Amino acid sequence: MVRRFYDLPSLTALAVFEASARHLSFKLAAAELNVTPGAVSRQIKAIEDEIGVPLFVRLGTGVMLTSAGEDLYAVLASGFSKASEVVRTVKRGDRSKNVTVACSDAFGSMWLIPRMPGFWTRYPDVAVDHLISDNSRDYRRAEVDLRIRYGFGSWSDETTEPLFDDVIYPVCGPGFAQVHRDATAESLPELPLLHVNWVDPEWADWDEVLRRAGIPHGAPRGRRFGKFFVTLQAAQADQGVAVGWHRLVRSLIEEGKLVRITDLELPAPGGYHLTWNDNRTLSPAAELFRKWLREVATEERTT
Repeated sequence: MVRRFYDLPSLTALAVFEASARHLSFKLAAAELNVTPGAVSRQIKAIEDEIGVPLFVRLGTGVMLTSAGEDLYAVLASGFSKASEVVRTVKRGDRSKNVTVACSDAFGSMWLIPRMPGFWTRYPDVAVDHLISDNSRDYRRAEVDLRIRYGFGSWSDETTEPLFDDVIYPVCGPGFAQVHRDATAESLPELPLLHVNWVDPEWADWDEVLRRAGIPHGAPRGRRFGKFFVTLQAAQADQGVAVGWHRLVRSLIEEGKLVRITDLELPAPGGYHLTWNDNRTLSPAAELFRKWLREVATEERTT
């Protein structure tokens, strides 16, 4: 029997594992690969049997990676990404005028997109594709050149460049503020609070804000929303108080659609960063976008 040159499981099995690890779901991986969940399970078991260690922990609600699975996924995601880049370069002929930028829904809709006309005016020949997602696992997709991320500046296999920090404070609609004009920071837990169920745990929620402010509280009550922008719409409609991120809500405050309530203000625990794959050379278009974003970030830090 001829031994495989690289002594690896089959490429098909590795592709099944990568999709399963990226989705943390055999069902979603099966849908992406157009096979049955049972076929995915069999491929994963075959890899685990071949290398002799489990790659996933099976849970009642899904799966999670073991430490060995995390290591294998990191290598495969990077390798598949580079292979995809080469294939796309061959197919397109010249990618120097294309760049794909990933960021969260809130940052994209409330900060980046309003500033993009400045880039398009300066570089009209560069095509910018936006991958907008609150699931940071999507940022590892092969087509992504640059990511704008909020957090503490350390992500596996990514080069990080700080952009700017932020501050957070409570915001609500003008009508709500008028009714609750006597509200204080200490009375915030008694008000209807508007919560965002972020996928990314590095975003501060009401519980963290109140704890950092030293305000006694029980389980924060109020309504919950899946997106920050929708939460702010509820705040504008006088439905309660939201955690306002200054870089994102400043224009709404300037327009009078939102107002600050109480004098509570805290530095955000993390900051905004531009990142890219350690093992990937940025295209000329990505370098242009990086240069432009640096300039805009410098202006942002002064306001």
